[in-house]
Amino acid sequence: MNNDRFYSLNNYLKDKFGKKIYKVSLDGGFTCPNRDGTISSQGCIFCSDVGSGEFAGSRRKNISDQIDEQLEFIKSKNKDNKVIAYFQNFTNTYGDIKYLEKIYFQALAHEKVIGIAIATRPDCIGEDVLQLLKKINEKYFLWVELGLQSASDSIGEIINRGYNTCTYIETAKNLKKENIKFVTHMIVSLPTEKKEDLYNTVKLINSVGSWGIKIHMLYILKNSKLEKYYNENSFKIYNEDEYVETVISLLERLNKNIVIHRLTGDPKKEDLLLPTWSLNKRKVLNSIHKNMKLENTFQGSKIEE
Repeated sequence: MNNDRFYSLNNYLKDKFGKKIYKVSLDGGFTCPNRDGTISSQGCIFCSDVGSGEFAGSRRKNISDQIDEQLEFIKSKNKDNKVIAYFQNFTNTYGDIKYLEKIYFQALAHEKVIGIAIATRPDCIGEDVLQLLKKINEKYFLWVELGLQSASDSIGEIINRGYNTCTYIETAKNLKKENIKFVTHMIVSLPTEKKEDLYNTVKLINSVGSWGIKIHMLYILKNSKLEKYYNENSFKIYNEDEYVETVISLLERLNKNIVIHRLTGDPKKEDLLLPTWSLNKRKVLNSIHKNMKLENTFQGSKIEE
């Protein structure tokens, strides 16, 4: 635990590597089974046309060039230039196993890269991918990110997630068995969501041994499927105070050893419809810190014995 009252990724990496470590976001040229017709052609209703990698490198460039390009962007604040290569865009284990091995090791071969992070779906880690991840994990720093969003299968159907919660549990079990660190994504303010759904999601994340978590607000993007759904099925969108209060209540119910990778997100201003308050990321984070201090509360403080 740290002065921030929760176990942040920043502090975890400082403890492990002895200094601040940045991530560089890469585009491996992937698609998603929820877009290419394997499961659906619609995608999750909250996902943008470029996946979740709005700030990733260009897929027109090779992995090494993308890393160099991203390093140039952060050179003013990253003097040591040591980074984690983050395969962010779409589903980064959804491809031919030889191609996956090629691009992962291209990233690891870069002189400035000290490890990789791979964002994917729980239904896209078959045995061949699992063995490749195991091979990498034995020699390099690695984490895998799984997009759960909610433990509720009924909410999963609304957002067109394309897999059930049992699939997440099984994949988490397989990764845990191989000692591969994984991060679970969850979203606040999904359609029909109740507080109990959020608490059940955190309870599940605790129970499967997730190494890390990413929490962020649901964004409604302009001209998206979610905008259409919202116009037809108006559901609650949290205001800033409600979001801050909710995130704190989730942290209080989260195991103390789970690393906090994100507590809010980075929507692009020109694409965002709602909620507009989410554009001020620093203010949201400051409010979470301030309120936790005022309430004298901590990550894990309300976990039942």
